[in-house]
Amino acid sequence: MTDILDINLEESENTILPSFPVRASKVQIKIDYEAVLKKAWEGYDSSKTIREIEDISAMVSTNHVFRITFEDDDIIIAKLSYFGKYEHFKEDHRIIHALSNNLLYPFENLLSKSLLKNNRVYVYRYKQGKTDAWVIFYNPTRILERLPRRLEEHHIIKLGQQVGKFHKACSRVKNVLPKSSKTLRTDIFALQKELETNEKQFGTPMQVDLLKYHCDLFLKNRSKYNMHSFEIIPVFIDWNIGNFSVTSDLELYSRWDYDWFRMSYRILDFYFFSRVCSDRGDRTVFSYVITTMMEDRFILFLKEYHKVNPITADEIRFLKEAYRFFILNYVIKDGKYFFNEQYAKKLQSEAFSIYLPSVDRDFDAEKIIAALGL
Repeated sequence: MTDILDINLEESENTILPSFPVRASKVQIKIDYEAVLKKAWEGYDSSKTIREIEDISAMVSTNHVFRITFEDDDIIIAKLSYFGKYEHFKEDHRIIHALSNNLLYPFENLLSKSLLKNNRVYVYRYKQGKTDAWVIFYNPTRILERLPRRLEEHHIIKLGQQVGKFHKACSRVKNVLPKSSKTLRTDIFALQKELETNEKQFGTPMQVDLLKYHCDLFLKNRSKYNMHSFEIIPVFIDWNIGNFSVTSDLELYSRWDYDWFRMSYRILDFYFFSRVCSDRGDRTVFSYVITTMMEDRFILFLKEYHKVNPITADEIRFLKEAYRFFILNYVIKDGKYFFNEQYAKKLQSEAFSIYLPSVDRDFDAEKIIAALGL
């Protein structure tokens, strides 16, 4: 049975030398990532010698991605992470591996493949003091064409159709995937607990009260929708145009970056597609405003998606809550650990001043429902 191969080694004080900072509460600890990667590879296949390690990270998040070249010119990709929980990281990659093996044509080669050892996904864990980091290896992803920074109408139409087909493919294999322990409620409960036990890290008393209000509202509003009818499928959430490539016919070709992967409702993917379709286009300096979901360009995407994979009116109404969850969980709860410091401060400041105040003010589900004829 395919599973996670858990390599959990305690390093001695002298094994690892300083190199880059890792957040552990408010303490900054340094790790020599090359040393960690070499140790991780030795645990996988010590007969193969590393010649070069190149950091190819996007530098937006705290995760690091590396291209490793061996003496025989073979190349693999390594990811070093300390975002979230190690157990969730293992669980997610077990599910992703099963998904990549079970997706059928035309998506059978869409996802990056993790390296296996003894038929199990190989994960190396490094623990020293307050530092807890882990490494996973991938086969290099083949990349064809990238979508332009600002999509034209024909790009949006094709993207809507392709995503509809991909979600359908994920739905077909959902019953054979390993179970996931994460739910939207468990993440919001975790944030509520942090707000009660360590509220100072979230800002002023007024800001903490705002977060508590939106957590309560999210949990309350979930009961308004026919959510037992919502399918739970694999979703990747972060669909920035830098995370996937397409063929010359604009068909999905490859997808990488699994930082926010989870088993949940397909609606969680839609906010990022609204950003991809936005009239503003892809930006180097970005924000997470809700108004991209009200643009006619996103409604065009949904119309094309709906033709392939029908959406319900309650799912459209839940888009607002999916956005609220995204801000609370990924920007507020995890933002200080996931995003680099510059982006974390910017996005969390905007969450209080722009994002959360806009949730119930600037999103109109009925406009989209009417446009889709639901």
